[in-house]
Amino acid sequence: MKGKTVLLLALACGMGIATLGAQGTKKELTVEELYLRDIEFQILSEKAFSNDPELKMSVLDEMESMIEEGQVKDRDKVEFVLEYLAMEGTGRRIRENARVINYFPEVRRRAANLLGRLGGEKAKDALIAVLVIDDEAMVKAESAYALGVIGMNADNEVVRAILFILQQEDPAQPDNNLGYAICLAMEKIAKKNNGIREPDAYRALVRIAQGPYIRTVKQKALQTLEELKKYQ
Repeated sequence: MKGKTVLLLALACGMGIATLGAQGTKKELTVEELYLRDIEFQILSEKAFSNDPELKMSVLDEMESMIEEGQVKDRDKVEFVLEYLAMEGTGRRIRENARVINYFPEVRRRAANLLGRLGGEKAKDALIAVLVIDDEAMVKAESAYALGVIGMNADNEVVRAILFILQQEDPAQPDNNLGYAICLAMEKIAKKNNGIREPDAYRALVRIAQGPYIRTVKQKALQTLEELKKYQ
């Protein structure tokens, strides 16, 4: 048995490692290619874990290209780095003389956007966490919209998280971007799930339509209500 294992390793090193592609065809990956792929990701990770916001943004640029071109080779690692960056300065804080030195809202916003475009269960869970813990309205808005893009809503989990955030808003001075993003998210979730079975979602949209938001947001809330009625 040991001899067979050595032979298999030798064949893998000399001839490349066969992996099944999307349509069942074999694609050869040499040990060198696998090694280089891992090194590339290590470099990407080091840049993401640095304290330099420009390096972090460059990582997000690279990951955006991967997602757009369908070149995400190791989904778990990409999800991990994006979640890490989406919680930069909130879920993970670095302090220096009692001051947080890694508070980068724009990094978090872009990471949330890419999690939505990546999609999947892990991305959805990460975005719910970001939505709940972040203290910047623009990051919350991006997270809500990204959750709408993913569209998952088992047991109304996502809708309830979004409604929870809306309830935390100052009713006298709500954020217009967040209000608009919530409307878009509800619309997208309803479309992907043949409606929303959560009465509070309708109440929330009425609240936005009647609240102290700018006219564009109020109109979007009314439009979203009309869209949701189509699934009843």
